This record gives sequence, C-alpha cells and structure tokens, in this order.
Amino acid sequence: MPTNDLAPGLTAEIVTTVDDKLVVKHMGGDGVLSTPSMIGLMERAGIQAVQSHLPEGHTTVGFEVHVKHFGATPKGKKVTVRAELLEVDGRKLRFKVEAHDEDKKVGEGTHRRAIIAIQRKD
Repeated sequence: MPTNDLAPGLTAEIVTTVDDKLVVKHMGGDGVLSTPSMIGLMERAGIQAVQSHLPEGHTTVGFEVHVKHFGATPKGKKVTVRAELLEVDGRKLRFKVEAHDEDKKVGEGTHRRAIIAIQRKD
C-alpha cells in the first residue's frame, strides 16, 4: 500500500506559541504546555510528514505513543515539534518525535501510525 516515495527520512516540523488551548494551569502562574498537547502536536507532525506521500483516499491513524515529557514550557514561549519517519513496515509507520522550546529539549520518544483507507459516505 505505501507509495514508493514513502520512505524513512521524511520529516515535518510544527512551530507554535503555547497558548491557553495548550496549557495545564495546576502548575501555577499562567500555565505550562500540557503533556497531551505536546503529544497531539507530535502526532500532527507525523501526519504532516507523510500525508502528501500516501495514495489518494488514504490517511494515517495513531496507535502507539512512547514519549517522555521532561521540561516545562511556559505559556507565551514557542515550542517546536518535529517528527521523522524511521521505518515503514507494510502499512505501519514508526516516527522519532521531539519537542523543543526556545531554551531546551522538552520531550522526545517514538510514535507509530497505521495507513488506512478513508471511509466515504455515499
């Protein structure tokens, strides 16, 4: 199912400013980037890395996340999330994912996605 140009090395990067939609506030102050938000950005980067290389009528769904979130990114700081395709195994894809804020690496790990056909409603 994967196309010939769907190969390890494809990357995508998302740069965004941490805002109210991305923070958890129980840490005090204006809040910090939440772990679910960081993982969501990592998933989006994985999608962006491969979507244009998939056959028409196909997309990917996430099915596994192994991520460590080890640094707080305060609201108002920029965060850069990057995904790199490491492996294509049939319809299963494995990515290396990382997140950096303006000062440091704040998260890293791996993420897996599967290629699926988009169901159409007729």
